[in-house]
Amino acid sequence: MTEIAFSETARCLLPILDRVAARGDTITYAELARDAGIHPPHSIHRTAEALEEILRADHAAARPLRAAVAVSAKRGGIPAPGFFHLCGEIGLYFGPDSGPQAAAFHALELKRLRQTG
Repeated sequence: MTEIAFSETARCLLPILDRVAARGDTITYAELARDAGIHPPHSIHRTAEALEEILRADHAAARPLRAAVAVSAKRGGIPAPGFFHLCGEIGLYFGPDSGPQAAAFHALELKRLRQTG
């Protein structure tokens, strides 16, 4: 299998995402940025870009989406709209970026992570 060349920011996030997923938990974008040592300015934006990179790599490798453990503190425990938009772009999700359908898709991705833990 080919080794993915992740950005430095993505490499900082991976062990945290893996730990959070192994616990069956979620983490906010701000907590993830803080724990990874990603400092302002634009720490959340840089974190989101790295999460997109990880999501694309997980999808390409047919793995559960580790980026699903990162959630918005303001959206009731689901990821930000960009997560759902990217999942739509790569053909995994076809629905709104909020509401019951988004929550159900997110819950299924978290379940996939727990099952492969």
